[in-house]
Amino acid sequence: MNAFPTEAMTRSRVLVVGDVMLDRYWFGEVDRISPEAPVPVVRVARREDRLGGAANVARNVVALGGQATLVGIVGNDEAGDSITRLSTQAGVNADLAADAENPTTLKMRVLGRQQQLLRVDFEQHPANATLDDMDARVARHLAHHDVLVLSDYAKGALDRVEALIALARGAGVPVLVDPKGDDYTRYRGATLVTPNRAEMQQAVGRWTTESQLTERAQRLREDLDLEALLVTRSEQGMTLFTAAGREHVDAQAHEVFDVSGAGDTVLATLAAMRAIGQPWEQAMAWANRAGGIVVGKLGTSVVTAAELAGASS
Repeated sequence: MNAFPTEAMTRSRVLVVGDVMLDRYWFGEVDRISPEAPVPVVRVARREDRLGGAANVARNVVALGGQATLVGIVGNDEAGDSITRLSTQAGVNADLAADAENPTTLKMRVLGRQQQLLRVDFEQHPANATLDDMDARVARHLAHHDVLVLSDYAKGALDRVEALIALARGAGVPVLVDPKGDDYTRYRGATLVTPNRAEMQQAVGRWTTESQLTERAQRLREDLDLEALLVTRSEQGMTLFTAAGREHVDAQAHEVFDVSGAGDTVLATLAAMRAIGQPWEQAMAWANRAGGIVVGKLGTSVVTAAELAGASS
């Protein structure tokens, strides 16, 4: 594999739009069961906030050496303030629309002895006026970026995804989508869509053979007018479908510790590589390598340029 394009990566400009969230971790020790109910009592020793969802994609682009602008929605609350602060610390240019009526999407995880015991989610769909505000911000930034990434976690920021894809197409900016749900017609006209194995099954049904997957994937790609469709398949690696055919890379993970956020890392790597003109096959190979590294880390994490450069040497 070629050497990691460290110098070229500094010129990549990626606009990340979608569901911004805060991943909050409470780490503690468990040494007794509650007398009130049959549940463990966690004595919290450490707290940590991390960027999640679309914000984690942007953070991963920067970790690879690229430039990332993040557009999304937060609430007028403490979690929203945390996202703004963490974005600045990570080197992400965050331009976030604030929704005064609804909270920032927050996933709070309670861990005991490094194992997740509970997750508590806070989320509401954004108001229409906030979506108008977000769309206007996207329109302002689009011309100054090489690639648009749409990170869909079905929290509402991409309720009008069709209009964003049309806007990017009109500006000649490629669109990479991390999809959600089973209605992929929403993503028609994007450049690349990156479903994982479960999401692909939701969209086209279960397959029993590779040839069946290829037939369904190519049909979906053509129906949606996509340049490429990348199916991420966990321990089975990744498979790329384009008009030229099918390309596959085997998984690179040595030890899978935590898959949360791995899709964000894969998407960020694909986007940063495409932003500097790398072909799909090469971009997929780097994304596969990055995904293999990040699943060995706890929680939503990043892969750095140095780690990928080391992995390629």
